[in-house]
Amino acid sequence: MSSPIEPELAVPFTVVEPSDQTVPLVFNAPHAGAVYPQSFVDGARLDPLALRRSEDAYVDALFAGMGALGAPMLVARFPRAYLDVNREPYELDPRMFDGRLPPYANTRSLRVAGGLGTIPRIVGDGQEIYPGKLPVAEAMRRIEWLYKPYHRALRQIVMRTQRRFGSVLLVDCHSMPSSSVTRDENSRADIVIGDRFGTSCAAATSDRVAQSFERLGYRVARNRPYAGGFITEHYGEPAAGRHALQVEINRSLYMDERTMQRTEGFARLASDITEVFSLIAETAGTDLTERRLAAE
Repeated sequence: MSSPIEPELAVPFTVVEPSDQTVPLVFNAPHAGAVYPQSFVDGARLDPLALRRSEDAYVDALFAGMGALGAPMLVARFPRAYLDVNREPYELDPRMFDGRLPPYANTRSLRVAGGLGTIPRIVGDGQEIYPGKLPVAEAMRRIEWLYKPYHRALRQIVMRTQRRFGSVLLVDCHSMPSSSVTRDENSRADIVIGDRFGTSCAAATSDRVAQSFERLGYRVARNRPYAGGFITEHYGEPAAGRHALQVEINRSLYMDERTMQRTEGFARLASDITEVFSLIAETAGTDLTERRLAAE
């Protein structure tokens, strides 16, 4: 078998732990990774800047204040263009690979059809990543050495938090291209809150997050165009005391989408995010526990 993983990804993700976890919140940044293996860059048909079009750039930095609130955060170091952990483990496009995929692979999902499976075929603006096919073994290698350890770590943090506090809220942190929301400036969303249309998180918690952003002047949408991906769906089980909420942030608020550089809006947005989740942290223990008891 080929080597486990590229040396640049010897540490594939980081867990930012508070000195003491004091709130039932867990934050996750699965698409913020910006460590691009040289072999991946060399083998792509795109230049390094184009490869970054799928990256939720700087989202981990936007949420850096969560540790001070007493909440842990898991951050991927590998880029989404290389492997997407917000997918099923084997959501794979057979057209991408030389060889036969395992029979349990999901080859027919809408995400696979769109080129954005576990091993993406395209970057965010629709450009093809690879000049030719990849060996099936390469997909299996990335899944074994990156995808599975990442989800083991995330599940451990979520379950540890629930054991300590009785309930847990997982906040899945993302950013979205401004062009993916709407071209109409009057109806543009700054923030999209996704709770799988009420199935992954208590409505009161989703409402509180949305309203907190709105009070700070942000335009907030719910579940459209982003209701939450695999992580929100897979980890959100409100009746069992596990809530998951996806937060999508319009990139134009904090970065130049063409150059991928931060803008002056970054500092204010980071401060506002910390303020919003500081408010959520104050009531999360009571809110989540009450919702669980009501469900029981």
